[in-house]
Amino acid sequence: MSAPSALSRPLLAAALVSMSLFAGGASHARPDTIGEVDTVFKLIGPDHKIVVDAHDDPRVEGVTCYVSRAKTGGIKGALGLAEDKSEASIACRQTGPIRFAKPLPQQEEVFNERISLVFKRLRIVRMVDAQRNTLVYLTYSDRLIEGSPQNSVTAVPVDRATPIPLK
Repeated sequence: MSAPSALSRPLLAAALVSMSLFAGGASHARPDTIGEVDTVFKLIGPDHKIVVDAHDDPRVEGVTCYVSRAKTGGIKGALGLAEDKSEASIACRQTGPIRFAKPLPQQEEVFNERISLVFKRLRIVRMVDAQRNTLVYLTYSDRLIEGSPQNSVTAVPVDRATPIPLK
C-alpha cells in the first residue's frame, strides 16, 4: 500500500478530527449558535471570528448561558486543526420559569467542548450559592498539560420562593 499523498493528508487529518469529536466529545447537547462576527479577513479559508452560542442548563429548566469566544479561521481552522484562543465571556439569564427536576450537586460541569485538536476544552461549571439562593456559572478553558487562568463568571439569582434543592 502506498503512503498518502501530500494532498490527501489534510483530508485525512480532518476526518480524524471529526471522528475524535464524535467519539470523545462532550456528553451534553450541542449549543445553539446565536451569531458570529468576523474579526480578521483570511484570503484562504474562513475568517477569524467571534461566535456567540446559547447553552441551556440541562438540569435547570429556565436558565440559558450565552458564551462568546474566538474561533480561529484560515486553513487550519477549516480543517479543525487550529487552536482557538482561551478567552471566553459568559452571561447566564433566566429565560423562563426556573424548575429543578432533581437536586443539584454543589458544583457540576454542565458543558464542555474541544477548542483544539487534543489538549484544550472550553468548560462551563455551575456552582450553587445556597446562602443567596443563586446559581453561579463559570466558564474557562483548560489544557491537559497546563491550565489557563482566563475565565468569566456570571450569576442567576433564584426567587426565594423556589429554594435550590441540593444533593
